[in-house]
Amino acid sequence: MIRTFLFNFLLLLSSTTEARPLVRQIRSSHEFERLLSKHSKQTGLPVIVDFYSDGCGPCRMMAPIFKKLAKEIGQEKAVFVKVDTNAQYELSSKYQIRSLPTFAFFLNGKKVNQFSGAGEAQLRQLTNSIIRDAEIQNTKLTIESLLSYYESVDTSKSPQDIQIVYSKCVSMMKDSEEECVGAPANQLSRRLKQKYKSVPKMEERFSKQAQTPESGSSSNEKTSESKTRGSNSNKHNLHSATREQLLEELEARLDAERDAEADKEEDDDEEDQYGWNPSDFPEKVVIVGGGPAGMSAAIYAARANLRPLVICPPMGGQLQGKGVDVENYPGLHNMTGPGVVAAMRQQAIEFGAVFESNIVENINASSRPLKVITTNSSNIIEAHSIIIASGAESNWLNIPGEYQMRGNGVSSCATCDGAIYRGKDVVVVGGGDSAMEEALVLARTSKSVTIIHRRDTFRASNILSQRVLDHPSINVLWNKEVLQVLGKPLSQDEDNVNLDEQVMAVNGLKIRDVHTKEISELSTDALFVAIGHTPATQFLQGVLEFDPDHTGYLLTKGKTTQTSVTGIFAAGDVSDPVYRQAITSAGSGAAAALDAEKYLSENNLGNEAAELEAELLAEIMGDNDEGPDITYNAYSDTGGRGTGFKESIITEL
Repeated sequence: MIRTFLFNFLLLLSSTTEARPLVRQIRSSHEFERLLSKHSKQTGLPVIVDFYSDGCGPCRMMAPIFKKLAKEIGQEKAVFVKVDTNAQYELSSKYQIRSLPTFAFFLNGKKVNQFSGAGEAQLRQLTNSIIRDAEIQNTKLTIESLLSYYESVDTSKSPQDIQIVYSKCVSMMKDSEEECVGAPANQLSRRLKQKYKSVPKMEERFSKQAQTPESGSSSNEKTSESKTRGSNSNKHNLHSATREQLLEELEARLDAERDAEADKEEDDDEEDQYGWNPSDFPEKVVIVGGGPAGMSAAIYAARANLRPLVICPPMGGQLQGKGVDVENYPGLHNMTGPGVVAAMRQQAIEFGAVFESNIVENINASSRPLKVITTNSSNIIEAHSIIIASGAESNWLNIPGEYQMRGNGVSSCATCDGAIYRGKDVVVVGGGDSAMEEALVLARTSKSVTIIHRRDTFRASNILSQRVLDHPSINVLWNKEVLQVLGKPLSQDEDNVNLDEQVMAVNGLKIRDVHTKEISELSTDALFVAIGHTPATQFLQGVLEFDPDHTGYLLTKGKTTQTSVTGIFAAGDVSDPVYRQAITSAGSGAAAALDAEKYLSENNLGNEAAELEAELLAEIMGDNDEGPDITYNAYSDTGGRGTGFKESIITEL
């Protein structure tokens, strides 16, 4: 009975092979190891991996860049995959992922490089580098070619001696199926050239056809043919196979099914569907920032039919990194920060807002229309009005070891990196709401959480402070400050040792009592810094006036959101040194949109398209006036008797 079931099930699994997706989502460790093995033995393509988390702001920023790079490179040159560290923490631990996002580069089944952070230039550089390495290593030296080579350059070598040379080359490459391939083959070729001034004939290890993803009917036919050949060459077909052989075949086909299911997945990025397309006219409203202030401004401006352009990395500001539930925003229940930002973004899209995933570097307000200069775009975006809602950036301790070990144990986002330190001891520095929230997020997965605060009371809200103090996994060190981040050398693969720079990972802190000045050391696996934020307004230096009483904050006029430059408005944390809450930011974003709408109306700006349409229509009507009168009179068909009649009566007439 079992054998019959297995036989029938295997027949059902005779499915077609799909082309692999542009960016593949990894769903298990087994799937990832199979993928590395496949491309090591069958295609020779490098595998580029994005280790990410949904709650990580920089991860969301790099996601569209990663997909765009995959499109540019092409599937015949590299394989791009994504790994959710929250779901696949075994892979994160195995490959020493200590910060997000981390991009790892694999060739021949081995990790050859990796880096952490939102660096597009570095991602492109290392991707192109590993592709070049893969192309160089796509070589094969056969024993026949080597024998022929020695016949022409050194007849004194016996076939046995040549076989020994060839065997050494084979042994240098694991899983090479008894072939001299890749880097060892190239190395042998170079040595032979140095000695004999010529090189043996080399072949491609993997053909272009093998490296190109299969698709369509030709792929299905190829799959069917390979299955037919396989079944003919085996000693047993399905009818005569034993139970063990059927189980083995079932496991192999289930693996293929899992691959096919993963290949069907498509990651449709919101930025592709609702992205900005440049027009011939200046934008009515450009909003810089994607947090509550920016999203609120986008909703209000979109509802006013201004079709706002929102320029921001898709990370959503500070709220995007808030892993605990947002409890102080009216009407929201059981929603985390990323959930709130996603809902706001969707609402803005439904009313007509468009998005450009980019970072604003500068604004030129010396002429009209205003000009917005971004990082990753060659286009200068012109606008009649701009709303600055760029939020704030995390502050750092600026102590020895902190900068050097960012990405290897030092972080400012528990939601992004917390899951990486599952079951380990971590430290949070700070005493405000941000520090309390970071500690509560980390306490879900870490073995222990220690909060270091330089005072004897928290500045955080009472409810958050009490939760922290009551939590069994959280300990507090009062009246302490961190002097130095201590580290240990990060273990590296023996085949990939970086001799130029020793990579360090956090293993402790040097702390000091603020009263007694006593210095001690504290062992820890990670340090999370939560000591406040600074407004992200550096790109506006020399463009707008700043608040003289609050460094970094923009100056606004009276009770409005108008800045020192007409047509530029400020909302959220960039102009609020007092409250700095998500709900107050959303309120000021709405106010900025209303101020911008009023400014455009009073100055009759943003109507270029409508005015052009009216001019064209007037020209058309003018042309008709000069020619014969071809105007249609609906009443003339009734002999002039239709005036004042209902439509039904006119129809009868």
